[in-house]
Amino acid sequence: MSTIFPKWTNGLPTMIAGGTVGTLALVVGVVWYTFTPAYWAVGYMPKQPGGGFNHQIHAGKLGMDCRYCHTHVESSSEANIPSVKTCFGCHAEGKLQVYNDSDAHKGKTAFIREAYAEDQPIEWRRVHKVADYVRNFPHHAHVAAGVSCLSCHGNIARMPEVWQEESLSMGWCLDCHRNPEKNLVPKDQVTRLFDVEDLFKAENEAKRIDNGKKFYEERRLAAPENCGACHY
Repeated sequence: MSTIFPKWTNGLPTMIAGGTVGTLALVVGVVWYTFTPAYWAVGYMPKQPGGGFNHQIHAGKLGMDCRYCHTHVESSSEANIPSVKTCFGCHAEGKLQVYNDSDAHKGKTAFIREAYAEDQPIEWRRVHKVADYVRNFPHHAHVAAGVSCLSCHGNIARMPEVWQEESLSMGWCLDCHRNPEKNLVPKDQVTRLFDVEDLFKAENEAKRIDNGKKFYEERRLAAPENCGACHY
């Protein structure tokens, strides 16, 4: 008597089970990767007024210190943005000696003078922001500990427009808190991004970590890992 189904159908349950498990694993893998800040936050670069503040020129070519604009970074959780008055101090007509003689530059910075004349703030769009359920990142504590701006923001002085360099995820933060020595630099170099960039080169890693361990002990640091340190 002939069989109703061909012999190969005996393997169908195994193939279906294998396909189901494989599909579920693929779905979990895709969600695991794409639903994280490392995927959708890194590289975030919103459109800014006037084409954005060019850190490559200001912090890079002109050598302006981060604290000239972000004046509260050593005393506040927030790295404040400068007021229009600060921008206007350099970009008032006839004041800035570098680039200001070109019509292109005058046109690009006209929005600053317009905002100042109208007594209105410049609506810069925020690039770096932790989740709402996390308290604001305490900049003053990290600067005091000797964590360079470069560790979190990348070398801003190389960016024509600022983008998000790191994920700012909880795992990324905890990795630093568990191994902080790799991000500790001499305190007088925290905002000197090109110097820190040299320290972070692969050939200097061993020396950097050794120095970081010394800084950790000398500064009596205790990077917290408990939930309440950030979620309160």
